[in-house]
Amino acid sequence: MRQGSKVVNVFKFILLAFIFCCAIGFSVQYLWNWLIPELFHGPYITFWQALGLCLLGKLLFGWHGGGAAPWSARAKQKWRAKMVARMEHMSEEEKEKLREKFRKCSIGGRWGHNPFNEETKQPNSETNL
Repeated sequence: MRQGSKVVNVFKFILLAFIFCCAIGFSVQYLWNWLIPELFHGPYITFWQALGLCLLGKLLFGWHGGGAAPWSARAKQKWRAKMVARMEHMSEEEKEKLREKFRKCSIGGRWGHNPFNEETKQPNSETNL
């Protein structure tokens, strides 16, 4: 790869990043100024405040699948793996007690899929919303 093409690629990347940031900033500013003052009597914001809100949201809720949020897919996978590991070392009676606790508080069965119920792999029509 030649030196000139690297410079062109870096310039393209910087240009695309600039366009992306402008698009995000103006989109957030437009949506905020369209909805918030009308619905909640909030203030109008500038482009720079909109970019600041985007940055604040990323700081609070995580970066691209980093798993900062407790409801992220990575957090759910870790929790599931931990529960499966715990259940491997349990007796059948202990497993049944744990399944009963989950049934009582309806964890996992809310959308018709309960990963802790080995007997029924089919969705339960009573729990579907």
